[in-house]
Amino acid sequence: MEILFLGTSSGTPTRQRNMTAAALRARGARDWALVDCAEGTQHRLLRAPLSLMHLRAVFITHLHGDHVYGLPGVLASAGMLNRSEPLWLVGPAPLRTMMECIMESTQLRLPYPLVFLEPQDLPDAAVLPDFEVDATPLSHRLPSWAYGFTEARVERRLDLERLRRDDIPPAPAWSQIQRGQDVVLPDGRTVIAEHYLHETRRRRRIVIGGDNDTPELLAQAAHGVDVLVHEATYTEEILQKIGPGPQHSSALRIARFAAAAGVRNLVLTHFSPRYQERGGALPLSDIEREARSVYEGPLYLAKDLDHYVLDRSGELRHIEDNPGRGGLA
Repeated sequence: MEILFLGTSSGTPTRQRNMTAAALRARGARDWALVDCAEGTQHRLLRAPLSLMHLRAVFITHLHGDHVYGLPGVLASAGMLNRSEPLWLVGPAPLRTMMECIMESTQLRLPYPLVFLEPQDLPDAAVLPDFEVDATPLSHRLPSWAYGFTEARVERRLDLERLRRDDIPPAPAWSQIQRGQDVVLPDGRTVIAEHYLHETRRRRRIVIGGDNDTPELLAQAAHGVDVLVHEATYTEEILQKIGPGPQHSSALRIARFAAAAGVRNLVLTHFSPRYQERGGALPLSDIEREARSVYEGPLYLAKDLDHYVLDRSGELRHIEDNPGRGGLA
């Protein structure tokens, strides 16, 4: 499983950071998904080996501009490439009205169909071929959601003991069962392949959250999750000064939650522009220091075009790609 961050700032862009967007796909797959699509996402995509022709679905966490204003441009550019495959748009109900109004007022005509879904339609809707997707409501000024992406399938092996116990002859039935095919035996018995296959490992899972001032709402969705991507807009000190109005999380709050929930890897993003790695009003290291004070697991502060790979063992690795190019290679 791979994540490529296309924007990691909140509210407004900075010289180093675009606003929120992240690409996700199964390792080596052609199709990919986009979570949020801020203004400027297209410019980041120009530095990433991702084609709009193979974009399968866009998941919008909420309708604040720093998460969605780039969507009309992405759709239009995909149309200019003569895309013909349907594109799924998943987001809060007003997303459809917003897009239909923009398309009508700008006379945007797309050569491919849009399929609109709401987060409540998940996980029943099969949006992505490689992932089962679910949604969890969060707490923000607008309805906001987190999306969970769980591997749809993993490698499986034959339950040899049960096959022998049930007197199922090896040839040719076992090879067919290994391929997931049900078998009718010479004696008339029907063998259901799923009954004789074991998954060789647990299914990996990534949760990417929208803006949210109450991390505990993710208690079920993120319990023991391999990767949690969540906003850490401020440190707790600054959040206390600003007050509850913006309804954002601090690094302390999300890291404390991640520790209690057994999150295996925590990736923080959506940083206030006041935090800079150098030359800003506040050092970004304040965010990291606060999170590390309560969370002992692997912790990452996402940067634009950071490329992460979650391997089969559940280890999250930051991949160093060619400078200025981006990841998902």
